[in-house]
Amino acid sequence: MRVDQPLARRSAPSLLQCRSEEDQPLVIIVDDDASIREALSELILSAGFRPASFSSTRDLLDSDMVESPGCLILDVRMPGTSGLHLQRHLAENGISKPIIFLTGHGDIPMTVQAMKAGAVDFLTKPVRDQTLLDAVTAAIAMDAERRAEAAIANRNIERLETLTQREREVLHEVARGRLNKQIAFDLGISEVTVKLHRSNVMHKMEAASIGELIRAWETLPAQMRQAAASR
Repeated sequence: MRVDQPLARRSAPSLLQCRSEEDQPLVIIVDDDASIREALSELILSAGFRPASFSSTRDLLDSDMVESPGCLILDVRMPGTSGLHLQRHLAENGISKPIIFLTGHGDIPMTVQAMKAGAVDFLTKPVRDQTLLDAVTAAIAMDAERRAEAAIANRNIERLETLTQREREVLHEVARGRLNKQIAFDLGISEVTVKLHRSNVMHKMEAASIGELIRAWETLPAQMRQAAASR
């Protein structure tokens, strides 16, 4: 399929049949050319993903789909807000959505700008089916990994919030690799008390080992780690 030409309708593979709709990654297509949107939607559907198409970035932003799991396929030049402007807008609003640019009007400076801003790929029309699907697959994998990391971080943030301030201080010192007696000296408490706090921290953070505890600590946002260290 070349995305500047119509695509014959094809049936979706069995992958769609074994997934609920909510579990399927959503590939959002934004292009002002209706024939391109239709062709891309058919290709994405045939690969086992859910397509959703919009004729403008404004229509997309007015929907509730921007933060859905999956990725974006954006044209660069469209009436109104361009694909590059949308990329910047999403970044400024903390939305880390993988983006594939697909355009018939690309140039080197534009490509560099998009890739520096975190685009997964910058493809020009017409594009081979497999080239585009490879980019989509990579983008969806990136999104899934990011969401998994965010879920782990959120879980550990919730656990951190159950700790007392002293327990957070002990956690910070443990993460620094300090020994119990060193922590006791730094905090002005007994070594026995440090051991008690550390045991409570392990339990509340649901860590089976110091290694697990340190890995959980490293998933926390930097500002939370700094706050835990203050006393």
